[in-house]
Amino acid sequence: MPIFEYKAYAAGGAVQTGVIDADTTREARQRLRRENLLVSEIHELRGGRRSTSKGTGKSKPPGLLERLRRHRQAQATPSMRDLEILTSVTRQMGTLLGSGIPLAETLKAIIEQSERRDVETMFRQIRERINSGGSLADALQEHPRLFGELYVNMVRAGEATGNVDVVLRRLADYLQAQRALRRKVVSAMTYPVMMIAIGLIVVSILMTVVVPKITGMLLDQGKTLPVPTQILITISELFQNWWWAMLLGIGAISIVVERIYKTDKGRMFIDKNLLRLPIMGDLLRKQAVARFTRTLSTLLQSGVPAVQSLEITRTVVGNRVLADATEHIRVKILEGTDISTPLKATGVFPAVVSYMVAIGEQSGELEQMLDRVAIAYDEEIDVATERMTSVIEPIMIVVLALVVGYIVIAIVLPILQIGQVG
Repeated sequence: MPIFEYKAYAAGGAVQTGVIDADTTREARQRLRRENLLVSEIHELRGGRRSTSKGTGKSKPPGLLERLRRHRQAQATPSMRDLEILTSVTRQMGTLLGSGIPLAETLKAIIEQSERRDVETMFRQIRERINSGGSLADALQEHPRLFGELYVNMVRAGEATGNVDVVLRRLADYLQAQRALRRKVVSAMTYPVMMIAIGLIVVSILMTVVVPKITGMLLDQGKTLPVPTQILITISELFQNWWWAMLLGIGAISIVVERIYKTDKGRMFIDKNLLRLPIMGDLLRKQAVARFTRTLSTLLQSGVPAVQSLEITRTVVGNRVLADATEHIRVKILEGTDISTPLKATGVFPAVVSYMVAIGEQSGELEQMLDRVAIAYDEEIDVATERMTSVIEPIMIVVLALVVGYIVIAIVLPILQIGQVG
């Protein structure tokens, strides 16, 4: 059933916008009229965008910019707000289906309470696909920005076993845990980034505003300035005259690093060295291990085969070193081995992980063991975050104090020399 975006006037002249599904534009207008809405504009949505067809029955092929937009949208990482909405919707769907409410009615309830237009439109399209005879997994697969490979495969496994409600509730727990993990890492990185930004702003103001005025007065004296002061004047002139070149250089470096990171060798080199960084590398490794164990556990509990579970897990660990190690484990499983042996042989995962996995395989409780490892590493991430913050804070303060102290000394030295001569 097509979906239409409309703009209409409600009683009293208030403008109202929204989306509605109907077989034709005429039916959509009639339904809105029954709701006392006078339609002023109405457009059919195709793929979440307004249709550009003009009555010929054929849609105009998407141009280059539109194809690039769709590609970026599909590749974009969901924001924290998107993950929050997805978690809430997933839990509601699991609860409603578990209560015996049919899927179509469940989706209708989600549509009616959606606060965002794009979410409402997306679920209308999902319901339309299901009403046409498609499965829930196939309908979700058409919206890859929010519903990734992990989500779709878990739903597909739930449909195969008749436990979609259980899988959705498990997915909601997984998404909630991922949000919490992401929030921890972001909060850990926010403080040092803010400190660096504030330090750069303070130094830039000093070098472009304060220092030139003071050094200008010193130069007017016609005296020979100390070496520290001469260096300070040179740096100040660079800030004043070449600030644009510095910004361009930072931008160019960012683009080059991004392009290198998109290559296989470049990403491996960067990710490997990130794990070697003191303190931060430990935090990144624990984050990747927590994501690996929780994702694998969630997939296995949902009935996804081990080989396919590892293939999906490889795409979400967030580090190329651990992703390659996961692929090695998957290949070895195809050859007939267990999980713990190749996991230990990679040398990437901590020994406790391989030990817990081995126990889980022997006892038949692999999923539960992986869950316990994930919970343990969540706690270790909290400790690593506090440790990193406690170490970075004094370092940043000392660095900023040294920079400001050098500026003060370079200014005070010639003033003291003038006082001694006088």
